[in-house]
Amino acid sequence: MFRYIALAFGALQLASAATVLTGQYTCDTAGDYTLCNDQWGIANGVGNQTSTLISASGDTISWSTNYTWANNENDVKTYANVLSNTANGVQIGSISSFPTAWTWDYETESSDLRADVSYDMWTGTAESGTAASSSSSYEIMIWLSGKGGIQPVGSLQTSGISLAGYTWNLWSGTTETWTTMSFVSADGDITSFSTDLTPFFQYLVDNQGVSSSQYIQAIQTGTEAFTGTANLVTSSFSVSLS
Repeated sequence: MFRYIALAFGALQLASAATVLTGQYTCDTAGDYTLCNDQWGIANGVGNQTSTLISASGDTISWSTNYTWANNENDVKTYANVLSNTANGVQIGSISSFPTAWTWDYETESSDLRADVSYDMWTGTAESGTAASSSSSYEIMIWLSGKGGIQPVGSLQTSGISLAGYTWNLWSGTTETWTTMSFVSADGDITSFSTDLTPFFQYLVDNQGVSSSQYIQAIQTGTEAFTGTANLVTSSFSVSLS
């Protein structure tokens, strides 16, 4: 789950040299994305995190995050992530194309790691809106990985959903003023994911009562770190929406 505070942005349309973010809410804009070293939950833990912008051009970005966190193993400490600055403002029922590709891996990970690797997408009744805000109606997550027995918000609703060539379990619950729905991979880690995201949203319209008039307001991808030590590297990520 994302907490966004725009405290530091650097305008960078083409990144060719690594940029390291160290502050609690430090962000940097590159290509079509904003990378944020978002440490919204660090009051619940002890540790540190940095995020590195490796390169970006147009709708493709590569980045990494390195962290170590301890204490309160069920509390999210951070969500290092990239936010698409262009994939938004389209109603679910009007989506014509929603391609994405994400290749990632843990270069290092501790045996006690508790973390997910996930899409975090936000919808609302207005065409535009900030993630995790009063304009948010739904938070829709896609977990490509979940380490250490962590679970999404809410409870398990449906198992064995086939989408994008993989099997998913759907969780649902309420967070603050919005409903969180999470597709969790039942096939283990998906480190190379390439698909059109439209069927995930259509499934929620057909089976979970989500209105097709909802607008896609924000799309983020990153990792929620609970506890443990890891260096997560995204070698390539892209998403577009029309």
